[in-house]
Amino acid sequence: MDDWLQLKGKRVLVTGLSNRRSVAAFIGQELRAVGALPIWMVRTEERREEVTKITRDDPVFSCDVREQNQINALAEELKPLGPLHGLVHSIAFARYEGGAQAFHKTPREHFLEAVDVSCFSLIALAEALEEQMAEGSSVVTISISTTTMAAESYGYMAPAKAALDSAVAFLAKSLATKQVRVNAVRAGLLKTRSSAGIPGYADAWLFAEQATLRHEGLSTEEVAQAALFLLSPRSSGIAGQGVVVDAGMGLNYFDATILDRATRLEGL
Repeated sequence: MDDWLQLKGKRVLVTGLSNRRSVAAFIGQELRAVGALPIWMVRTEERREEVTKITRDDPVFSCDVREQNQINALAEELKPLGPLHGLVHSIAFARYEGGAQAFHKTPREHFLEAVDVSCFSLIALAEALEEQMAEGSSVVTISISTTTMAAESYGYMAPAKAALDSAVAFLAKSLATKQVRVNAVRAGLLKTRSSAGIPGYADAWLFAEQATLRHEGLSTEEVAQAALFLLSPRSSGIAGQGVVVDAGMGLNYFDATILDRATRLEGL
């Protein structure tokens, strides 16, 4: 039972590593724990040097997914390492420097950039790495628990993630001839450095913590463990799906405790 997940010795490219609190970092830790071989991808050479304490002796490559030539170069650099058995897509980007604004005020260039980095990068990486993906390998992307709740502070990032969720289904179909599975972990609210940049996120996280069935926030480790299962052959019957990992938040909005607090507000 030591290798129940059947990932020992398997090479998995983990993208989006930024710091110890990132989803990618936790997934890499879980991979190491089961004997898998993480290969890391970061955005810049500067970041590559910053994350050495996390990556240890693992191979680390830099690639800005906005640049197709860098994606192509990454694919060439990875070839000498041998076939890939998994790909973790944990990349997302949106510009929140100006604070929250009405959705219809979203600048075109910001919206398209978010879709390019957060969604199309998965398609571009899958295309560039297709030849190196071993038969039966698994692609896992990190999405969000729901894209139809109009959280004002999250803004145009939700439609970008909706595009990602749809891309999962289409990639699963187009890569099926190679027996490569594609799935998403649709995570609830997490405490990460990237989420900290979202306007009003701290308040949203505190609400989410109370809205889960256990009244306790979702941990990044729990998301990583779900991703590990989807990377594993043990999940071979799951393809083209979005697995919601939110500790029950999405079904608990009428929790008695939350209702009591809301209806005791002045004027209600």
